[in-house]
Amino acid sequence: MTGSGSGRRLPPPSQFANHWSLDPAVTFLNHGSFGACPVPVLEKQVYWRDRLEREPVYFMCHELEDALDGSRAELAAFVGADPEDIAFVPNATTGVNTVLRSLEFEPGDELLTTSHEYNACRNVLDFVAERSGATVVFAEIPFPVGSPGEIVDAVRERITPKTRFGLFDYITSLTGMVMPVRELVAAFSERGVDTMVDGAHAPGMVPLNLRELGATYLTGNCHKWLCAPKGAALLYVRRDRQPGIRPVVISHGANDDRTDKSRFHLEFDWTGTRDPSPYLCVSDSLEFMGGLLPGGWPELMRTNRELALEARRLLCDRLGAVIACPDEMIGTLASIPFGKGSYHFTKTSLAFDPIEEALRDEYGIEVPVLECPDGLPSILRISAQVYNSVEQYEYLADAIVEIRARTGG
Repeated sequence: MTGSGSGRRLPPPSQFANHWSLDPAVTFLNHGSFGACPVPVLEKQVYWRDRLEREPVYFMCHELEDALDGSRAELAAFVGADPEDIAFVPNATTGVNTVLRSLEFEPGDELLTTSHEYNACRNVLDFVAERSGATVVFAEIPFPVGSPGEIVDAVRERITPKTRFGLFDYITSLTGMVMPVRELVAAFSERGVDTMVDGAHAPGMVPLNLRELGATYLTGNCHKWLCAPKGAALLYVRRDRQPGIRPVVISHGANDDRTDKSRFHLEFDWTGTRDPSPYLCVSDSLEFMGGLLPGGWPELMRTNRELALEARRLLCDRLGAVIACPDEMIGTLASIPFGKGSYHFTKTSLAFDPIEEALRDEYGIEVPVLECPDGLPSILRISAQVYNSVEQYEYLADAIVEIRARTGG
């Protein structure tokens, strides 16, 4: 990366940016891809690693379990679940793999997802279907979309007597839309079909109450909007389904004869030697991020959402773009289509548009611009985290206008 490109003066981030170690020569508008961990939380990660390395055997054998339980209890309270129903996994993709590769399907079974599903998780569906003879079915979700009801209707139409499993995003990675998750879960439940919510972006972006949601399974990253270190995510498994769900890595817990902990936790809490510090820092990230604003996490989520909405309005106005979904479907991500037609995604693993490279190299802006297949115009996806400022999105708009004028794009 060439930084601020041609000596341009970058707009200032918000007053909270000093809590992060982000490069000051970069206008960072892509928190949604991999998150960004605040310095105080990273310092706590160093504390946990130092504590581990001072006496690795004692820590792993005598201290780790209690520390994991403590962090899990705080995370469970935050997402509205019982600690007994939460396990730590490294990332949401692992969570989806864990569930789907634990289940058994038969030829003729249908695994239903949407056309906006994250590419990595679509690949898991394909893998499981190929192995079992099942079929992956897609509900085509329009983009732009006029209402959440359009999505619910599209999914309902694809549920058949052969549908055995439903997988869908809470917030789509591609478009940033907050899906009507409660209605989708209900649509499957009415047919007796288990559901998995790919909530990679959900924790810290939207309020969660997993007890009330009703999903059979949900996974969500802690390194994105919770701002924990990389390598921490949650897997929620409804109590009655836990006996059938096994970790991707089978280890000592499989034949542990302890009765003071559930088999679910015995297996998931120990899958071999690893650095446990990302899991242990989840409680620290919850505390730190929740303390940034007087109103705690509710105010933080509301502030970030308002910034995303303001940025979307600003960019759509400057770029002559359409508002691609109602405000109620926006969290802290928003996508701006460069075209005015309807987008139909045949795949969600998309190439990066040359505009993204120009924004990075010439203007010092880190933001994804996705080049869509089938000749469709590109899509710009912005993130809004508390360290961002309105001025940064204004700078982004100016940069895109300049690039388009120069290239005729």
